[in-house]
Amino acid sequence: MRTAPSVIVFDVNETLSDMSPLADRFAEAGAPASLAKLWFATLLRDGFALTAVGDNSAFAEIGAEALRGLLAGMDLTMEADAAVEHIMQGMAGLELHPDVPDGVSALKEAGYRLATLTNGSADIAENLFNAAGIRDSFDLLLSVDDAPAWKPARGAYDFAAAACGTDPEQMLLVAVHPWDIHGAARAGLGTAWINRSGAPYPAYFAEPDYTVTSLPELARTLTGVQSD
Repeated sequence: MRTAPSVIVFDVNETLSDMSPLADRFAEAGAPASLAKLWFATLLRDGFALTAVGDNSAFAEIGAEALRGLLAGMDLTMEADAAVEHIMQGMAGLELHPDVPDGVSALKEAGYRLATLTNGSADIAENLFNAAGIRDSFDLLLSVDDAPAWKPARGAYDFAAAACGTDPEQMLLVAVHPWDIHGAARAGLGTAWINRSGAPYPAYFAEPDYTVTSLPELARTLTGVQSD
């Protein structure tokens, strides 16, 4: 049986932050709102490709370039560079999913050390948590900007373990992305998949140790507390 974790490390983009409002930014720029999901998938694809060949580029840099490619040739309501800036600025104005503050507080109160590990900027997490009043619950806000590679490469998780001063086996990675769950599992971390949408888990990825629909549910599961 896996040892109970002492450190819980969270993915940020989509796991903690609600990225759905970015669709409005695309619409305001004159692009289809549905392009927001394609943009994020393209950003991740290209970030993973760079990681696979040993490079480590900034999330914002890849995101902006991916946007320029997707918006090329569209009849926008603003100049292309202004549209890219408008959409990218939306990342700084996102809010947390409604279940996050209570879940984070419950996990902190249960005695776990909390940290983040994001492929994006640590500043985004800082802004999110300060706005929600939960920044003090986190010991560390980590970004792959300071790691050898993006997640899901092993080097990202090893970097987080070293920064937290613990072994990977003592850590639990919390994410909504199955690829992140798979990478963490291969690096020796425990894993918790937040499945808010009810989607099936891909069979080709390592199964998570825990599957829950919200962070409060994860807190109850880890502490053995039953909901009413």
